[in-house]
Amino acid sequence: MSLHGRDLISIRDLSLEEIEEVLAASRKMIPYAEGSKVTHPLADKIVAMAFFEPSTRTRLSFEAAVQRLGGTCITIADASVTSMRKGESLHDSIRMLSSYADAIVIRHPNEGSARLAARASDRPVINAGDGAGQHPTQTLLDLATMHEAFETLRGLRVVLLGDLKYGRTVHSLAHALTLFGCELVLCAPPSLGLPDEYRSRLEHLGGKLTVEPDLGRAIRDADVLYVTRIQKERFGDEAEYRKVAGSYRVDATVLKEAKPRLAVMHPLPRAGEIAPEVDETPHALYFRQAFLAVPVRMALLDAIVGGAKKGG
Repeated sequence: MSLHGRDLISIRDLSLEEIEEVLAASRKMIPYAEGSKVTHPLADKIVAMAFFEPSTRTRLSFEAAVQRLGGTCITIADASVTSMRKGESLHDSIRMLSSYADAIVIRHPNEGSARLAARASDRPVINAGDGAGQHPTQTLLDLATMHEAFETLRGLRVVLLGDLKYGRTVHSLAHALTLFGCELVLCAPPSLGLPDEYRSRLEHLGGKLTVEPDLGRAIRDADVLYVTRIQKERFGDEAEYRKVAGSYRVDATVLKEAKPRLAVMHPLPRAGEIAPEVDETPHALYFRQAFLAVPVRMALLDAIVGGAKKGG
């Protein structure tokens, strides 16, 4: 694989062929992620986890991936206890971390912060979410989940539901799905629709986009329902958030109109948009999706960090 020493800031940093290579490698990593096999390609490597925004699944799955590969983590899990509280810039913090580790995984509330970190670091930087921008590794595990369910990614009909304006997972995923020729159905409150810049980019790639605000009609012929949380933390005005909170809810009644094999996915955490009763149906793939974060991130870390420095 040709990812040795490279930054991963946006899913657009990967070609279609490279995405397919990561997905193929991640399938081979599943027994290692489960602990039934052992591999240590990162035995002499340190990976810095620079998390300046709250995270559960992303940070823990990255740490689990490093440890399953035999590597070591150093972690910032709370920006308030770092020197940034004393006024240190993100640039200087990342420059310092790059002298301690072989790679940096960064999550930050500001869009563009991961790109800034990549410029500051002389080691590979992996974007674990930058504000409302990009979340490329989430996209890779989402694709892995769909491939496992359907044994292909070509031509799937995928409904993107919820916050399409601020949802960085959707911004990354929509690009990748378009590369695979998927049909995208956009289902969102009018104020949270997919930004024009992303729609234009997808249409330039030949993307098949349909806007359908009615959830029942949207999922009728869908293969995948990708649900996102309406993110209160992205709203500057709480009154605006309250206008759209609870706009959609996926429950057993909604799913009666769906295909038997409809896959319901969610990057988590959920906040009421998927009813607990859905957990017991064959549609629910979101907990499997959360597990697949580990083998996917193992494959990616092995490709980027295993034996190479940035530029090497």
